[in-house]
Amino acid sequence: MPSWSVVVPAKRLAVAKTRLRPLTGLPGGDHAALVLALLADTVSAALACARVGSVVVVTDEPRAAELVRGLGARAVTDEPDRGLNPALEHGAAQAGGDAVAALSSDLPALRSAELDAALAAAAAATRGFVADAQGTGTTLLTAVGTPLRPRFGRDSATAHRDDGAVPLTGDWPGLLRDVDTPDDLRAALALGAGPRTTELLRGSPTLAVHLGAAR
Repeated sequence: MPSWSVVVPAKRLAVAKTRLRPLTGLPGGDHAALVLALLADTVSAALACARVGSVVVVTDEPRAAELVRGLGARAVTDEPDRGLNPALEHGAAQAGGDAVAALSSDLPALRSAELDAALAAAAAATRGFVADAQGTGTTLLTAVGTPLRPRFGRDSATAHRDDGAVPLTGDWPGLLRDVDTPDDLRAALALGAGPRTTELLRGSPTLAVHLGAAR
């Protein structure tokens, strides 16, 4: 059983998750707190996964770096500063090891058992990926004994498949449900969010009211 290094990218708060701002931009919405809560629940689930040996978060956001270090992850700066894919390649190089995975930072409903199952399936492939709930994006990209070669961006699931990565499927709904929009967040809450996201929503009347259908 390989020990996986998981690389998580985290943008600066000022430019992260802009499509959530119709919700978090409301009075009392606290956009930064929600972005950090999504990150915390994602990283915590990864750290609790039996197959994960280390989690490296690539970020130039001081608050994100402080948060993930407190959880037990390692934070490294985005030295290339050329976008998401170079940042992930940098994180993979910093993490080292033969088994490396890139994981989205916005998976509040992720369970460690789901990630464990996905990585178990990934161990049989040189490169693999998990598509998001819509089937177009990618929430997990894996590589064993070969460069990660991330192709994140528009239609990344197709880009990764065309580049030779094997589609991985299984019963892991929380791994598929990344959060870009308020509707995505409602769907993640319906699955059951992690403690940081749940605590934030309970303490925010604004978010609780506007996400009430999923609570």
